[in-house]
Amino acid sequence: MDKLFFSAILAGGRKPVCRRLLIAVLIGFSPFSAAGGEELTLTAEQAIKLFYERNLDLLAARYNIENYQAREIIAAAIPNPTVTVEILEISKNSGQNSTAQGCQFQQGVPGNANCGPAEYYTFNQLIEMAGRRGLRMESSAIAAQAAESDFRDAVRIFSNMVRDAYYGLLQAQKVRWLAREIADHYSEIVHASGLRLKAGDIAESEYMRINVEALQAQTDLENAKAGVEQARSNLAKVLNWPDNSMQFAADEGWPQLREIGWNLSREALSNQALSQRPDLLADRQRADHAEKELMLAARLNYPDVSINGGFARDPGNTVLNSAFIGVSAPLPLFYQHQGELRQAQANLDKMRLLAEQTALNVRNDIVGSLAAWQSADHVVEIYESKLIGRARSIRERIELAYDRGAVGVMALIDAQREYKTVMLGYYTAKINRINAYYDLSKALAIEPDADSTQQPADRQAGKEPVTVEMGK
Repeated sequence: MDKLFFSAILAGGRKPVCRRLLIAVLIGFSPFSAAGGEELTLTAEQAIKLFYERNLDLLAARYNIENYQAREIIAAAIPNPTVTVEILEISKNSGQNSTAQGCQFQQGVPGNANCGPAEYYTFNQLIEMAGRRGLRMESSAIAAQAAESDFRDAVRIFSNMVRDAYYGLLQAQKVRWLAREIADHYSEIVHASGLRLKAGDIAESEYMRINVEALQAQTDLENAKAGVEQARSNLAKVLNWPDNSMQFAADEGWPQLREIGWNLSREALSNQALSQRPDLLADRQRADHAEKELMLAARLNYPDVSINGGFARDPGNTVLNSAFIGVSAPLPLFYQHQGELRQAQANLDKMRLLAEQTALNVRNDIVGSLAAWQSADHVVEIYESKLIGRARSIRERIELAYDRGAVGVMALIDAQREYKTVMLGYYTAKINRINAYYDLSKALAIEPDADSTQQPADRQAGKEPVTVEMGK
C-alpha cells in the first residue's frame, strides 16, 4: 500500500474538508463497476481503500482527533479581560450640602448643590503565573499527537483485518478451482472407463467405483462454491456491505511478498518495532502528557494574579477625576492542591506502566510473528520444491498405468486423493504464508508494497502454474 495513501487517511481524519476530498479521490479511482452478474475482480489494495472510503468518519470520530485539536486551541487561549462600568450615587439630591468642585450650586440658595451620579470604569486582567499556559499548550499538543498515533495504529490493525478476509476469499476460490479441476478430471476418467468397460478391459465394479468418486468430486465442488459465497460474505461484512459486494472476487495471483527485514535478527527487528510501532508511541506520548500534567499540578500553588485599573469621575468627591490601580491574588494558606498533585503522579505512574507493558507486547509480537513467518515460508518451500511435483507426477503415472491395465482402480483413486490432499495443503500453506507476512509487517509497523503478481516459484518444471485461471 502506498505510504501516501495512509498519510492522506490521517489528514482526512484530521480535517473534514480533506476527508471529503480523500473519499472523492478514492471513489474517482475505483477500478471496478457493476456489470450484470459477473464477478468483479478486486485486489487487496483496492479492498483496503474501499474499507477506508466507508469507515474514515467512524475512525476519525472514534479516536477524537478533531476533539484534541480543539483542546489545543482552548489550551492556548489567553483569559479575556473584564471591563466594568458602574454608576453610583444615583439620587434626587445627590451631593446635598457638598462643596465639591464638581457640584453645581444654585445661585442665591445656600447649601443646595446638585452633584449628579459618580462614574467608575474598571479594567481587570487575569495573568497566569509559573508558565502554566505554556505547559498546558505543550500538554494538549502531546495529547493530540497521541490521538493521531492511535489513529495510525487503527489503520495498521484494520488493514490486516481486511487482508485476512480478502485472502480468505482467495483461498476459497483456489479450493473451488481445485474442486472443479478434479471434477472435470474425473469426468474424463469416467468417459474413458466407460469405453474400456464396453471393450471388456475393466470390470463393472471398477467402473461403478470410479463413478462414485466422480459424484463425490461433484459434491466437493458444490461445497467449494458455497465456501466461496461464505468467504465473499465475510469480506462484504468487513467492507460494510458496499454495492455489488456479493460479486467481488479476489485477484487470482499470489501477491509478490517483498523483503521487509525477515533476515534480520530478532533483536534487530524488535528494536525496529520499538522505534516505530504507533501503539507504543501513543502510550509513550500519553506518559509524556501525564508528566506535563504533573508539572501543571505542581505549579498550582503559584497563584494567578489579577491586575485591576480604572478611572473614576465623582462630582461629589473632593477630586473630580481620579485613576486607580490594584493587584489581587489568592493565598494558598489552607489548601496546597495536594489532591491534584497525587492524582497526577498516580496517572503518570499508570501511563509509564502501560508503555512498558506495550513494549513487552511488541517484543512478543515480533518473536511470534517472525517464528510464524519462518515456519510458513519453509512449509511453502517444501510444497513447491517437492510435494506438488511428486503428487502431480504420481497421478499422471498412475493414470497412464491404469489406462494400460497395469494397476487397479484403487491405485488410481488413491493417487487422485493424494493429489487433492497435497494441493489443498499447498493452498492453505500459501495463505498461511501470506497472513504470516502481513502479521510480521504489522508487528513491525511497516506497510509493505505487495504487488498481486504471479510468483516464478509457482511454476513447476515447465508445467502449468499452480495458480491458474479460475472459473466463475
